[in-house]
Amino acid sequence: MTKSHRPNSVAPMTRQQFLKLAAAAGGALAADGLLGPVGKAFAQGGPVYDPAISAKPIQTKPIPSSGEALPIIGMGTAVVYEIETSDPKFPALVESVKAFLNGGGKLIDTAPPYGRAEENLGEIFKRTGLRDKAFLATKISMRGDNQEKEGIAQYEKSVKDLGTNRFELLQVHNIRDWKAQLKTIRRLKDEGKVKYVGITTSFENTLPEYEQILKTEKLDFAQIDYALDNRKAEASILPLAKDRGVAVLTALPFGRNRLLTQSRGKEIPAWAKEELDVSSWAQYFLKYLLGHPAINVVIPGTDRPEYAIDNLYAGRGRLPNEAQRKRLVADWEKLAG
Repeated sequence: MTKSHRPNSVAPMTRQQFLKLAAAAGGALAADGLLGPVGKAFAQGGPVYDPAISAKPIQTKPIPSSGEALPIIGMGTAVVYEIETSDPKFPALVESVKAFLNGGGKLIDTAPPYGRAEENLGEIFKRTGLRDKAFLATKISMRGDNQEKEGIAQYEKSVKDLGTNRFELLQVHNIRDWKAQLKTIRRLKDEGKVKYVGITTSFENTLPEYEQILKTEKLDFAQIDYALDNRKAEASILPLAKDRGVAVLTALPFGRNRLLTQSRGKEIPAWAKEELDVSSWAQYFLKYLLGHPAINVVIPGTDRPEYAIDNLYAGRGRLPNEAQRKRLVADWEKLAG
């Protein structure tokens, strides 16, 4: 859910290649967009995509509690969506959401503590008319004396800021006052204002409590930090979620950008390109996560449209089996030293 600085990984993309990619992304980026941030970024070099892969739909996985199919590539908004609408970077956020939703993505994850992220998403939906294409996931993040009342007030502000009357997913943020807030979310679900119930954590010291919650509570979704260099969730959380029929979202899939920073200037293993349709390091890291049977959706922070397109490409090609996942880890650890 954090900002993604993408190193260039292979040969530059030509203008013709970019136009083909824009078309494959459902027309999200018009030709005159080449004069904007997307065109400038690709003019400086970027991944080379196979048109046959770009033309494929994003793979989906079913939400265990309902069977609803959900595209496996999501979008996070922490930090990068906290700017003012007057910021020169704001138009890139608008284009990022357009590229993501028109390109086949659905799940956008946000939260009230993410500064102006909810307000900005609401403004983007107003400008683009794309709210109905999104699977909108936000959170209740409250701790106080009047837990239930404060949680409801925060939910009502999120409704106003995001300009919507429903959420596909409402989550308890970082298990704060989770008993009271789960009660609120379940009531909202009964009222038809929320479709799915979830809970998140981003702190390692809360994992034992988080695990106990997953064991005892009926949940639709669990969100957990998970990256190739942060595999603690594999020990117990992911197997437990799989056994309990809980869909898993992965926050911080690039390890707070550690992985992207460390990969800069390094060559992607040839076998990963050939066997797994990997054309960027970001895809390498995302595919590792998506190869785990418990993972439903990865949610990388996405503040530029070319990143949205690159992330979505990871969901169009082949995903690794367990042996290939182990090889992805081993090869990365050799490269990273």
